[in-house]
Amino acid sequence: MLPAAAGLLIGIVGIWVPQVMGAGYEFMDQAMHDQFTWRMLALLGALKILTTSVSFVSGAPGGLFAPTLFIGAMMGGAVGGVEQIFFPQFTGPVGAYALVGMGVLFAGILRCPMTSVFMVLEVSGHYSIILPVMISNTIAYLISRRYQPTPIFDLLARQEGLGLPSMEEMREELPLLVEDAMRPRPRSSLDWEDTIGTALGKTEESPEGYFLVRQQSGDWRGVGKEFLRRQASEGNGHLPLRGIVSGPDLPSLHPDQPLDAALRVIGGWPLLPVVHRANQKLVGIISLSDILNAYRKSGGRSPEVEHTGEIVESDPSEGNSSNKA
Repeated sequence: MLPAAAGLLIGIVGIWVPQVMGAGYEFMDQAMHDQFTWRMLALLGALKILTTSVSFVSGAPGGLFAPTLFIGAMMGGAVGGVEQIFFPQFTGPVGAYALVGMGVLFAGILRCPMTSVFMVLEVSGHYSIILPVMISNTIAYLISRRYQPTPIFDLLARQEGLGLPSMEEMREELPLLVEDAMRPRPRSSLDWEDTIGTALGKTEESPEGYFLVRQQSGDWRGVGKEFLRRQASEGNGHLPLRGIVSGPDLPSLHPDQPLDAALRVIGGWPLLPVVHRANQKLVGIISLSDILNAYRKSGGRSPEVEHTGEIVESDPSEGNSSNKA
């Protein structure tokens, strides 16, 4: 019923004003060459808004690209025509206003401010209007974002039950880096040649339960405090860590890496070293809880969180590096 009623209304409008039917590229060209009065331009723009809105409301949309350009050209030309009457000494050609109007509506409705600038420049063939186009497009884009945060294509997709990713939101979202989540490096670090007794002395007052051990090669391994205590109680306090700490090397991260890279490699390790790219010196440490807290603070959805809201983490105080928590 709605499509039939919309078709009837649009058909009646088309009988009296056929310029609003179809894409209207021919009439846009005429508007840019000042072949319409400002009253006719305003009428065509208003009727195009009406027919396009009726078409969308009926559920039978005919597209947005051409109507946006048509409305922008007509309204821009109408503004230029009015200014020629009241401020003839400050007004440029109507065609320039029509071009700027096309860019303004394209930037405001379709949310493509830079694309609309290039489009207008390609249509005009010269750069004399680039400054007003850039200024007006920016203002239109900011106004559009202020009063309608969700782009129109996202709204239309949601009406159809589709949850498509928003490129506008994705390109404006700042990526989280490892440096946004890491903690400062520990005051005292363990060395490969430290004895178990020395290692316990360095770590006894630390609230951490898991510590990094730097090897002679520059790679890192990890050891738990409870493991050190157990070895000391068994009379192995004089043995160096290199003879006790076994297992694979820990993956190293860099401060400028994306945080999702840390999430992919951390696995079950209680924590990982964050090293400088140039000299491989330890600049911080990072754990799974650090990563999740950074995602939570950024307002994003924290991965690895159960429906109860509890973070699934392993106890870093148990075992050595060969038994990943």
